[in-house]
Amino acid sequence: DFEHFEPILGMAMNRMPLFQTAGIHTFFNGPESFTPDDRYYLGPAPELGNYWVAAGYNSVGIVSSGGAGMALASWMTEGEPPFDLWEVDIRRAQPFQKNRRYLKERVTETLGLLYADHFPFRQVETARGVRRSPLHEALKARGAVFGEAAGWERANWFAQPGQARAYRYAWGKQNWFDNQKGEHLAVRNSVGLFDMTSFGKIRVEGRDACAFLQKVCANDVDVPAGRIVYTQMLNDRGGIESDLTVTRLSETAFLLVVPGATLYRDLAWLRRHAGEAFAVITDVTAGEAVLCLMGPQSRDALARITPARLDNDAFPYGTAQEIELGLGLGRAHRVSYVGELGWELYVPTDQAAHVFETLMDAAPEIRLCGLHTLDSCRIEKAFRHWGHDITDEDHVLEAGLGFAVKSGKVGFIGRDAVLRKREAGLDRRMVQFLLRDPEAMAWHNEPIWRDGRIVGTVTSGNYGHHLGGSVAMGYVPVESGDGSGIEGDFEIDIAGRRVPATASLRPLHDPKAARVRM
Repeated sequence: DFEHFEPILGMAMNRMPLFQTAGIHTFFNGPESFTPDDRYYLGPAPELGNYWVAAGYNSVGIVSSGGAGMALASWMTEGEPPFDLWEVDIRRAQPFQKNRRYLKERVTETLGLLYADHFPFRQVETARGVRRSPLHEALKARGAVFGEAAGWERANWFAQPGQARAYRYAWGKQNWFDNQKGEHLAVRNSVGLFDMTSFGKIRVEGRDACAFLQKVCANDVDVPAGRIVYTQMLNDRGGIESDLTVTRLSETAFLLVVPGATLYRDLAWLRRHAGEAFAVITDVTAGEAVLCLMGPQSRDALARITPARLDNDAFPYGTAQEIELGLGLGRAHRVSYVGELGWELYVPTDQAAHVFETLMDAAPEIRLCGLHTLDSCRIEKAFRHWGHDITDEDHVLEAGLGFAVKSGKVGFIGRDAVLRKREAGLDRRMVQFLLRDPEAMAWHNEPIWRDGRIVGTVTSGNYGHHLGGSVAMGYVPVESGDGSGIEGDFEIDIAGRRVPATASLRPLHDPKAARVRM
C-alpha cells in the first residue's frame, strides 16, 4: 500500500534528502497491536500455568525485541525476572481492560503519547469512569479533580470555588500546588479525609491460612485477632514482591490490603505459592469503601459519630475493631500512611455514603484531601512506595525495612537471602533527601550527586509542605557494610542544575513515630 506509505516517505525525504536516491531495499507493512497504557505485556499469564506472554509492542517491537527476548528467556529459566519489569509486567493488566470499546477509545490516545512530554502526574483523558468509589459524586460536588489508576477514578486534588478543575502540566510547581499545600497542612495540623476505596483487599481464610501467610510474609502474622501487621512478601533474592498490611480477623481469616495497581500481581503471587494449603484467596476489593481520617484532630472528629472508645488504651496503634459509625457499622484500622494519628474506616459499600455524610456533618472542620497530598505526606515521612522506591529487585534490608522482617521465623520465602545479606553487609541504602532550594522540584529519576560524582537516581519525589522543600527518595552506595554511614555533600540534579540537599537515613518528619501513637 504505497499510497499509505507515501506521506511518511515524503516527510522523511524532506528531512534527509539522501532518501530521494537511496531506493527501497525492503518494504515491510504489517498489523500492530496496542495496550491501554502503551507498554507491552511480558511475563507469565497470571491465571494460567506455564503460559508466557510477549505481546502488544505498541510500535516499539523491533527496538525492544532483543532485550525483551533476553528478559523473558531469563525469567522462564530462572523463575524470576532478571530485573524490575513492572512497567511491562502483564500482571498490571485489569480484567475490564479486555473490553473492546474501552481498548478502541484508549489506544487512540496512548499511541500519540508515546513521544509526548511525560509530565509528572499526566492523566489520560479517554475511556474514563470505569471504576468509581461510592463517594465519587459527593467528592465531585465538593471540587474533586480526578485521576485514574488501575481504572479507578480517584480524587487527586480539590479545586477551590471558581478554580478550573483541570491540570496545567509543568516540570516545576503545577497549578494544584497551593491546593496540595492547604490539604497537606490540614493533615499535619488538624484533620483531613482521603477516599482510598481503590485499595486492593484480599481475604485469605481456611484452616491453613495462618501457616500459608507465615510462609509468604517476612513479618510474623501469627498474632491475636484484631492486630495489624506491616510486612513484605519477598522473593528468593530478598527482593520485595509486595508491600502490604495483614489484619487478622479471626483464627482462620485474614485481610490483606495492597495498592490498587498491584492487586492482580499480588493475587497471582499468592496463588502461585498456595500449593496444597487449605486456604481460600478471594478478591473482596469491591465490597468495602475506605475512608482515611488522618491528622492530630482525627480522634475528636471520629468520636462525634461513634460511641466506641478511641483512646490509646482502648484502641492502640496497629489494631482493628468493628465499631458503630453513625447508623452503620464499619471496621476501623488504626494505621497511617501519612505519619499522623488516624484511622482507616472500612465500610460496606452500601453504607459508605451515609458514613461520609454523617462524618462531614458532625465535623465540618475536616479538609477533603487528594492522592497528591497522600503522596507528599508519605514521602515527608519517608514511607516507601512499591513500584518506585521498592521493587522485586530491591533487597528488603537495603530498602531500610529490616524492622518488618522476623528472620528468626523459619521457612518464609526470602529468609536465606536476608541472612546472607546480613552476613555480607549492605551495598547501598535508601536515603531521604530534603532539597535546600524551596523552589526546586524533584519528581523521579533525577541524578543524585555525592562529592561531585553521580551515585544514584531519585526513585520518587514530591513537595514536603511541612518541611518546606521538595523531598526525594533514592538509593546511594554505603561505605560500611552495616550501612550506618552516608557521609558526603549531596546534590540533586534538577534539569542540569545541582541543588544541595540534606540526606537522612531516618525520616525527617517525626523520626520517632510519636505522632501516629499520640
